[in-house]
Amino acid sequence: MIRLFKHYVPHSVMLLGIFDLLLLLAAGEAAWQLRASQIGMDPGSFSERAVPLCGFALVVWVAMISVGVYGSEALRSMRYACARLLVAISLGIIALSVLDFIVPGATFWRSTLLFAMLLAVLLLVANRLLIGSFLGTSAFRRRVMVLGAGARAARLKALSKEKGSGFAVVSFIAMNEPDRAIPEAISREAIHDLGDFVDNLGVTEVVLALQERRNSLPLKDLLRIKTKGVHVNDFSSFIERETGRIDLDTVNPSWLIFSDGFSSGRVISSASKRIFDIVASALLLALTWPIIALFALLVKLDSKGPAFFRQRRVGLYGQDFDLIKLRSMRTDAEKDGAKWADKDDPRITRIGKFIRKVRIDELPQSWSVLRGDMSFVGPRPEVPKFVADLEEQLPYYAERHMVKPGITGWAQINYPYGASIEDSRHKLEYDLYYAKNYTPFLDILILLQTLRVILWPDGVR
Repeated sequence: MIRLFKHYVPHSVMLLGIFDLLLLLAAGEAAWQLRASQIGMDPGSFSERAVPLCGFALVVWVAMISVGVYGSEALRSMRYACARLLVAISLGIIALSVLDFIVPGATFWRSTLLFAMLLAVLLLVANRLLIGSFLGTSAFRRRVMVLGAGARAARLKALSKEKGSGFAVVSFIAMNEPDRAIPEAISREAIHDLGDFVDNLGVTEVVLALQERRNSLPLKDLLRIKTKGVHVNDFSSFIERETGRIDLDTVNPSWLIFSDGFSSGRVISSASKRIFDIVASALLLALTWPIIALFALLVKLDSKGPAFFRQRRVGLYGQDFDLIKLRSMRTDAEKDGAKWADKDDPRITRIGKFIRKVRIDELPQSWSVLRGDMSFVGPRPEVPKFVADLEEQLPYYAERHMVKPGITGWAQINYPYGASIEDSRHKLEYDLYYAKNYTPFLDILILLQTLRVILWPDGVR
């Protein structure tokens, strides 16, 4: 994987993205040449239209990232990828058409954009037919050797077999563990020189997956592997990188303390994040107040009670604040106390079902962002009762409050809506990853991917 601003991107995704960007540039140039020949116009030099071409390619490319074209589902399903491509290119062309209307001459002609859209669809689909099928093969997967043959090694074996996995386990080495879960593992005593063994297999990374490390670390082996230039990783760091979450089953306080993350450099990130929050929330409120007002009226007409719902939530450093949303449930929804929303929850009103589905009920939270109680990106804030219960049942739950809560977050785009302790545990693993690794780059990625969640609201309640 390639690490960009503390966030890992698979080599296959990076390769596909670069090819797509180049093909979008080619589609834009071909569309310009085609339209110029149709009307008998001199197309001019390439340098004269370089900026519009790059703008076209970048806008469509960002739209592709937003709707999940580079997600694991799109990488393994051609039908899924084509559907997302069509949506992304359509959104990109609409955005460019609006820009051309606002600033005439700054982009392509709208007729040229139509040609560019059709050519882009053909080229991008052809790209996936030609090289997309190779992205899941061993040619694009890292060759990993696992030291260990217990339960952790079995988890790595299962993870490597998932579709879209970026690595393949080429060998398991049993290290005198009492409970062996990998029958095909090779005993360490059967290998004379582990360094030569690694070279012969073409291993690019070794993962230490021992259940008990106290007084059992194979230091000589690890040193020999390291001096061969092969990357050595521990189990928790490997899982974090491959899954984008922190594994609560194996992580311990010392790993959190000594691993990369929670750095002091985030002071700059926090300042830029706050500036963005102020500007974006003020702009969003200015643009969406008619929508908020309209649906506030519809909420009032649909059911008795106030249009807005105010509730205490836990924010930064465990401090409570008032969260404001458009009301989507009956006024007596919490007469017996706060509880998670169920599927087809009878407390949700008719208008409430719609505004939850398209996330309109979240718009008033922009005021909380402007005030500084929330950010656009961060862990979702929970009610104090839930937080108290979850802190008792889940380790490290309080650490998610080390960053501001957000309207959207890493857990929201990676895990469907959850309404149980087990769901909260899974979402906490993503929240901790964000709290440990957040940067402006990750925030931008989450904001873009939120569009995918809005367009395909799986699991919304």
